[in-house]
Amino acid sequence: MLDLTRSTKAFDDAKDILPGGVDSPVRSYRSVDSNPPFISSASGDHIYDIDGNEYIDYVLSWGPMILGHADPEVTAALQEAVPRGTSYGAPTLLETELAKKIQAFVPSMEMMRLVNSGTEATMSALRVARGYTGRDKIVKFIGCYHGHSDSLLVKAGSGLATFGVPDSPGVPANVAKDTVTLPYNDKEAFKSFFDAHGDEIAAVIVEPVAGNMGCVPPVEGFLELLREETAKHETVLIFDEVMCGFRASSGGAQKRYQIVPDMTCLGKIVGGGMPLAVFGGRKAIMSCVAPAGPVYQAGTLSGNPLATTAGLATMSVLQRDPTVFRKAEESTDYLCRGLLRVAKEVGVPVQVQWVGSMFTLFFSDKPVRNFDDANACDREAFKKFFAYNLEHGIYYAPSQFESNFMSIAHSQADLDTSIQIAKKAFQVLKA
Repeated sequence: MLDLTRSTKAFDDAKDILPGGVDSPVRSYRSVDSNPPFISSASGDHIYDIDGNEYIDYVLSWGPMILGHADPEVTAALQEAVPRGTSYGAPTLLETELAKKIQAFVPSMEMMRLVNSGTEATMSALRVARGYTGRDKIVKFIGCYHGHSDSLLVKAGSGLATFGVPDSPGVPANVAKDTVTLPYNDKEAFKSFFDAHGDEIAAVIVEPVAGNMGCVPPVEGFLELLREETAKHETVLIFDEVMCGFRASSGGAQKRYQIVPDMTCLGKIVGGGMPLAVFGGRKAIMSCVAPAGPVYQAGTLSGNPLATTAGLATMSVLQRDPTVFRKAEESTDYLCRGLLRVAKEVGVPVQVQWVGSMFTLFFSDKPVRNFDDANACDREAFKKFFAYNLEHGIYYAPSQFESNFMSIAHSQADLDTSIQIAKKAFQVLKA
């Protein structure tokens, strides 16, 4: 039996001062009816909790750690940077250098601005799109998450088109009303809506590979349709690649699927595990951003020297060694095919969906293409599968609606161990 005595006490203490005991809801483990282990350290593909338990980690801080935890090059760069100061509130060469490295991977980002979080990136990109087009309404897709800014926290209904209703107390109805939600991967619904309302829409924002209803790839022709219709109606197409950037491919989903968006939001990997994100796109659009233009956006700690140092160190490894992406993809493919194999051997119906180095295991007998499909999966089976794996040292995302991630630090032995433990978990479910 996994001993989480100290973690349980730490969680109880945390709940006295932090809402729900956490600083981000996904850490709470409420969706799997348990308490989270409190992590004390991490190295490579392993994390360690305060009770002394060790886990093979497929969460990887929710995506950033493609090189593995505590990569020697990244940690050495940070150790060297700290004595020079943690923040200046002034321009540094690091910011420009990082931006150039990002642009080398994502050339559609002709200009960009560094911020501190994915929420800031998407919120700012939408403001710029509205300023550029002079329109107010935006379109998002049900099941895609773009941070917690007011205009994006709207009801994710399953109708043809759901007009914005606040999904959280504290979100003004007058803000949410300008957000339209459409079903992900539904080409007919999107075309129908855009034929009627396309000229009113400032921006369409999409996770080109969804990661917040689990890993759900785009169906054939979906992204192409978004690009065609937004161009026709002079609407800004925003790819939220905070999660799938450098995961779907070295140039993100836009490179994998050969679609050029007007704007892109990146995060996670670009910060090397530090708080850093980026939004950018066509020069004509980004020239609207203050002080070059009238659309205001600012952040005291944006592009701070520690975050840019970690980002630069990570991006330098990726630029120097492009086999990183291949290695991570091959490991993901090996693990996912192994999970499918052992599930079939045991007779448990599952879908394992992966793109690049992102993956999710769904308890369903049919592919997951949208939020309704994800919501119809057997979440009770997922809870039991998750609990068995955690008990045996495999650390997956604690929700059926989240993606898992791979690093180049995951060894063949750890992948094989993960597959073997998954088979035992399936056998327990089948019993």
